[in-house]
Amino acid sequence: MTTFDDRENAFESKYAHDADMQFRAEARRNKLAGLWAAGLLGKTGDAAAAYALEVVSADFEEAGMEDVVRKLVADLGDKASADEVRAKLHALMPEAKAQLMSEL
Repeated sequence: MTTFDDRENAFESKYAHDADMQFRAEARRNKLAGLWAAGLLGKTGDAAAAYALEVVSADFEEAGMEDVVRKLVADLGDKASADEVRAKLHALMPEAKAQLMSEL
């Protein structure tokens, strides 16, 4: 292999790794948001964990976080607005990334 091939493979590997880490961080953020929302809804224990998984699954409907925002806003009703949910999702992303990095 040439040096160019080695560099190309390294860039492709880094891109794949970065995409995987972004996916994991978003899934973790959605789980944390689900647990936050479960608390607002009065759910605890297994019910809260199950609800958090529903929120994670909601993210597979379309690209971006708007599908998660719609689910949380619909479920929370007057407990949180769409803007509050978006702000919470943005605030949880650094925490989600930190948790992932601590697990490596």
